[in-house]
Amino acid sequence: MRKILIFGGTSEGRELAEFCRERGIPADVSVTTGYGAELLGNEGSVNVFTGRLDSGEMSGLIRSESYAAVIDATHPYAAEATANIKEACSVTGAPYYRLIREKCEVCGKTAGTAEELVAMLNGTGCPVLSTLGSKELPVLAKVTDRERIWLRVLPAEGIEEYCASFGFERDHVITGKGPFTAEENLLHIKRSGARILVTKESGKAGGYPEKAEAARLAGIEMITLTRPTEDGYPPEKMREIIGELML
Repeated sequence: MRKILIFGGTSEGRELAEFCRERGIPADVSVTTGYGAELLGNEGSVNVFTGRLDSGEMSGLIRSESYAAVIDATHPYAAEATANIKEACSVTGAPYYRLIREKCEVCGKTAGTAEELVAMLNGTGCPVLSTLGSKELPVLAKVTDRERIWLRVLPAEGIEEYCASFGFERDHVITGKGPFTAEENLLHIKRSGARILVTKESGKAGGYPEKAEAARLAGIEMITLTRPTEDGYPPEKMREIIGELML
């Protein structure tokens, strides 16, 4: 039986890998962090490997196995990863499928670009709690008065020092593995003293409703960096596609 290649790291990617495992469908899953690999584990028909790949390395991987399909289940905001996967599939001729995260209602104000978000934050002098993650530090570093910015990021060795390298205060870094409950989000808001909560349009899988509820309970403003528009398939349809490919 031919294999499926999943570029994951998201909750939807993990669920798709579990779907393959439960049905004995051979699947390789590529994740960028050890945390992602730890959540999945190498069991049954699913093989997980860790490491960030460029388009050339992805092409080599795809050629090595002649996969029945390559599924892009990376984060909605991981534009570079998606571009690399598309290029690798174009070069190798592998069938490309994009797994898209289902949306939920967006609350509060929105910013369509990082530049717009920075402009909105620079228009206030309020304390801010960012849940955008460490990848957006170069963007947030453009905000004036960075001492008013609190960051919530994934725990990693040297993460406080990494945040400090962009001019953020070490004691304004909150680490934790989400998604978080509304109560946990509320605790982080109170700890930071934030009057603005900044988040991505992460959907239900990324804990967006819980962030919105916490902002409402705290009586603070919420600004959402909206996700790029893209074509693809929701999880249920993607499972159907895999089932048809494996017939």
